[in-house]
Amino acid sequence: MARTRGSWTGGTLTARSLLKPQDVARAVFHPAWIPESLDPSVEQLKKFRVIAGAVASLGVYTFIQGGFDFTELLENAMTASVVLLFLTPLTVGAMLFVWRRGGTVRQLRVPLLNSLKLLVLFVGCVAALLVLVQTVNGSAHPAAIIGVGVTMMWMLIFTAYGAVRVSGNFFGTAAVHRGLPPLLAMVTSWLMAVPDLVTGDLHGLSLRLGIVFILGAPVTVTAIALLEMGRLRRRYGIRLKAHPATLAPAPGPVPPMSPHVPPGMPPAGQPYLPPQGNPYGNPYGVPQQPTGGGNPYAPHPQPPYNPQRPYGG
Repeated sequence: MARTRGSWTGGTLTARSLLKPQDVARAVFHPAWIPESLDPSVEQLKKFRVIAGAVASLGVYTFIQGGFDFTELLENAMTASVVLLFLTPLTVGAMLFVWRRGGTVRQLRVPLLNSLKLLVLFVGCVAALLVLVQTVNGSAHPAAIIGVGVTMMWMLIFTAYGAVRVSGNFFGTAAVHRGLPPLLAMVTSWLMAVPDLVTGDLHGLSLRLGIVFILGAPVTVTAIALLEMGRLRRRYGIRLKAHPATLAPAPGPVPPMSPHVPPGMPPAGQPYLPPQGNPYGNPYGVPQQPTGGGNPYAPHPQPPYNPQRPYGG
């Protein structure tokens, strides 16, 4: 498949965009090949899932155990990114095994490779940001601190906005199957929480707080993800166990109607057509005769005239 120029970012980036790292992150980490959301309600569920996933990935104990530690926050993010680097392909591979009877991997080769590129790109950005932070902390030269510090701040904003984007689309796996992002969110959140429970590492919290904070996020992510997949199944017939090639094409997003459209009028942008047929019906109760090929303007047949005299005689 030949790629056109700007096909990844949709041609939206310019030289001036480099001054706004959030715009660059929006274009890079939510590429043009990712399909649009089908339903505003599903999009709202994704936002809640992103918030719960962030809690599961970074851990609220970062903010309450010994205060906020930016370096520890980045180390946690790097650990989560490495886990995603191995966990996401394994989960997608398991689903490819489930889909084997409905289609082939070759049919999904392009979106699979694009999702893998997005995953590697994000992990690389987190690693680069961690290196920049360690360089600034370990350097004593003012010029190096200023130069690297400016780059570090740009990368920090870029990576933070990118993390929000990839948490919503989960590395563009919706281009493979729309049920993959919520599935991957569930698997990731649980596999990050289970080791702490098994080892008993509550990060200095009490038993009750540790269980609440460790299990709260994955349970919330699971509930939201199941609700999201349920809506996709009920409203659009998208089942997780079905190979994407066997699913019917999903309808595009429906534009909202204008609130100022009067009753009986079409939505904005559509021509008005008057009601078809005679709006008054047949007031005289005279049966209509088929015109056939005759004169369409001929008068309707009148009822026969009663020749009786009104006065008798």
